[in-house]
Amino acid sequence: MSKPEIAAKSPFAVNVEKGKDYYWCSCGKSKSQPFCDGSHKGSEFNPLKYTAEDSKAVYFCGCKHSANGALCDGTHKSL
Repeated sequence: MSKPEIAAKSPFAVNVEKGKDYYWCSCGKSKSQPFCDGSHKGSEFNPLKYTAEDSKAVYFCGCKHSANGALCDGTHKSL
């Protein structure tokens, strides 16, 4: 299994809107970080859908190694 590219060693703070879907880049190659722009095509990676439960700021994983899926869990601190 391939490892994703590290897009950033910090999370991306994004103000999300309740009920809206966001597609998080899991491969690390997107030019539209933290969201998918289709750069994964031809690889084993796929975007991960995140649906906002509330309108608020959330922290999307930038290192692409979070055990929390699309959301940062602090893993970037050990990379």
